[in-house]
Amino acid sequence: MTTPDQPGGAPEGVRLQKALAAAGVASRRVAEQLIVEGRVEVNGRVVTELGSRIDPVADKVAVDGTAVQLDQEKRYFMLNKPRGVVSSMRDEQGRPDLRTFTDALDVRVFNVGRLDGDTSGLLLLTNDGELAHVLAHPSFGVEKTYIAKVKGRMTPQTLQQLKRGIDLEDGPIRADRAKILQTQAGAGHTMVEVTLHSGRNRIVRRMLDAVGHPVVELVRRQFGPLHLGTLKSGALRELTRVELGALLTIARAADEQRKGNG
Repeated sequence: MTTPDQPGGAPEGVRLQKALAAAGVASRRVAEQLIVEGRVEVNGRVVTELGSRIDPVADKVAVDGTAVQLDQEKRYFMLNKPRGVVSSMRDEQGRPDLRTFTDALDVRVFNVGRLDGDTSGLLLLTNDGELAHVLAHPSFGVEKTYIAKVKGRMTPQTLQQLKRGIDLEDGPIRADRAKILQTQAGAGHTMVEVTLHSGRNRIVRRMLDAVGHPVVELVRRQFGPLHLGTLKSGALRELTRVELGALLTIARAADEQRKGNG
């Protein structure tokens, strides 16, 4: 962040209120009011001077505690990945990959994390390498919610087992939350919702298989503050400003915590 305008020198950076207006937070006049009221932070410090200038690329700005992305070059998309598509921008085996959905975009993006080929649902795509690095870090631990169709009739006792924790070959794991949504008695299937923050490979499938209920179908419905909602399979859309603010806020907090622990 640069200092307020000084007479006699060439100003550097962009006026804070102009940057907020360009990011779609508010009109420039309303942005000025937000600054004066002490509701705007730059790099964790409250800024109340209207002459303040910032670097939209380097400085981190928040309004009312919610992060704002000022770099207009950064783009963020939500994809409802269908089954049969691998989470790769170029699959060496020639299988359907994410280019099916990204080739028409006017920016080059990449996926944050992965969903295996047989799992559908919410996948985040972006060109923001810094955010992707934070989200992919093992310490981030964002909650993910899945809907699973499993074989057999699951009992409340099995749910408790998932929440208490089970031992897998790569270590213990437990669900943060789990509940039965529907039992299909005739078909011998159960619909289950499982929420956990682990990023281990195929972890939901392995957990459910370990308690005797192999997965038939699996969909990721939620990734942190992002919800799949009514987005159709194979559809792609940009995140809303509210969604992006929520995602950036928790990612920045996690990054600060990680740096503090490091």
